[in-house]
Order: sequence, then structure tokens, then C-alpha cells
Amino acid sequence: MKQKVLCGADIIARDGFDFKGKCGLITNQTGVLRDLTSTIDLLKGLCDLTVLFAPEHGVRGDKQAGTDVASYVDDATNLPVYSLYCEDTTEAQKALSALDTVIFDIQDVGARFYTYQYTMTDTMIFCKNHGIKFIVLDRPNPLGGITAEGTILNREFSSFVGRFPTPTRSALTIGEFASMMNETEKINCDLAVIKMDGWTRELYYDDTDLVFIQPSPNIPTVDTVFSYIGTCIFEGTNLSEGRGTTKPFETIGAPWLDSKKIIEKLGNQNGVILRECSFTPTFSDYKDTFCHGIQLHITDRSLFSPFEVGIRLSDTIRKTHDEFEMNPFITELLGTDEILKPDFDVEAFINREAEKVKEWQAYSKKWYMY
Repeated sequence: MKQKVLCGADIIARDGFDFKGKCGLITNQTGVLRDLTSTIDLLKGLCDLTVLFAPEHGVRGDKQAGTDVASYVDDATNLPVYSLYCEDTTEAQKALSALDTVIFDIQDVGARFYTYQYTMTDTMIFCKNHGIKFIVLDRPNPLGGITAEGTILNREFSSFVGRFPTPTRSALTIGEFASMMNETEKINCDLAVIKMDGWTRELYYDDTDLVFIQPSPNIPTVDTVFSYIGTCIFEGTNLSEGRGTTKPFETIGAPWLDSKKIIEKLGNQNGVILRECSFTPTFSDYKDTFCHGIQLHITDRSLFSPFEVGIRLSDTIRKTHDEFEMNPFITELLGTDEILKPDFDVEAFINREAEKVKEWQAYSKKWYMY
């Protein structure tokens, strides 16, 4: 039986909410009710909704990673849409400053390098400075709320793919993350989080009765979200992370990769089977080039530690192939430059970071809402 869950948007549809003044909404294609009615349509009937704001990938989720999102008028609603993911956010800031309330309704994936959470916190800072109310309509963490893992970001490597000293996988909902950052980062904006009803921490997204709408073009399934925690680091290398295939982040590879040797060296990993595969990306790295690859087949999510598998894969490939290269972006994804050091010890690294994550998670429980 699937667990019935009402997200924050469903709660205000059921109970109403006293929205103040002119309102703006930060959202994308995941901002929907249980019956897939758009949160935009809901809010048009509940408040004075005057403007929409787009994160990375756009309000409709059609833009590829890293692509600037232009401002425009939304055909479906006739509302202006201003981008919060572009080089110049002057137009968006002008539109924000005219508001009394900003609402955030986007499905996050629980990964530190996913940019929606920093679009949120950057806007929270703006709202604090301009006396604007900020409301988060909470949604499930697809990875559940029990397990945190990865590295704790060193502020030296802070960027828009990792702003704060949090783990790679936080085990927080987007509302819990907003509450924690509002306090620990001293943002101190006028924040309200509309809690879910029915979600508990042990639930993965597909344990609920909610429809999974891909939150960005290369996160098509819940299993992709799990793999993403470990394989996103390959964006900082000269391997393909599977963009341009039907299994992004569940597949990695390169023309020169000896998949069989890597799998034999790495051995069995808990909760996942590593399989040799082949693919030819239709875009992104190695576009139209035949690649030897490794696909991750998750067999037991409770045993699978995607971050460890990703780091061990990277380390094994580095030790096996002279062709393997890492670029500076990997330090932003990992939040540390330790992996670039000649004496990098993968086991010591994993164990050391696991202790840091354990301490952080114990501290983060102060902000648990479920």
C-alpha cells in the first residue's frame, strides 16, 4: 500500500492560507497538487499572484543544465516570468522588490549540488533585506529522511552547486533545509513552512501515492535520484555521466573505459549491481561517440550507499586509466579538494567524512518537522 501524502500545496488547497498583499511564486513543472493541478492555478484563486520566477531548467523544466533561463510571459497564465538562474538577475530583483510575499514550491532531490535550494536561500536573503514574507510549500525528500551521507562542504569551495557546509545527501526536506539555513546561516527572513501531512522519514518518494514528475531533464526516476548522489561527481571528470542517454546518472562511461576491469577490481557493492554496458550519447560529453560504460542497477536502497560507490568508482578508474582526468569543478561538487591530492586514500576519506556527516546529522535533527 502506498502512503497517502499531502504536500504543502495540498494543505493550503484544503485549509486555505492568509496570504498578504502582492504575491510571487518560484516554481517549475513539479509545483502541482495531488491531482496534478498546477500550484500556479491554485494560487491564482487564493491570493494576488502577480509574477512567476524560474529556477534552473525553467518554469516548465525544459532547459538543460547550466542553460541561462530568459524572462518571458507565460502563455498559460499570462503572468510575467523572471529568471533567477541567469547572469543578470536585475529584472527579477526589481519584480521581487514589488512583492509582499514570495512562495516557493519546487520538488527538490535532497542532493547538495542541486541548485533549487540555493535559488531558494538566495531569495530568502533578498526577502529579509526587503521585508518580504517567504513561504515554502514542503515536499518529500525522494531519498527519504533517514540516511545522510557524503562530504561536508568546506566553505572554501562554496558555489551554486554547494553553498553551505551540509552533506552531499542531507536527509532533509526542502522546508527543513530552509528552516535550518535560515537559522544557521543567520538569514533570519520572515519564513513560514507549510508542512506535509502523511509523510514520514522512512518513506522514499515512490513509497507515497504521489506522482513523480522529473524535477529536471536528467532526473527521470527515483532510482536516478539515488544514483545521482554518487555519479554526479563525474561531471568533474572526463567521463560521461550518462547525459544524452535514457539512463543519465545511472550510467557512466567513456570511449577508453575498460568496464570489465573496473568492475572486477571494485568487486561487489552493497545494494547495487554494476554491469558492463555500451552507449552513444546524443548530446553532452562524447556526443555521437561510442562509449564503454558501467550501469548501476539498484537492488536494495537500504544497503546502497551511492556516494561511497561513486567515490570508489572514481578512485578505481583513476588508478586503472592514465586517460582519466579530473577538473576543478569536482572540488565544487565534492566541497573539498582532497580527491586531487597525490596521496588520496579513498578508505580514509570515506571514513573521515562519514564521521563528519554523523555529527552534522545529529545536529540537524533540531530542524526535523516529521
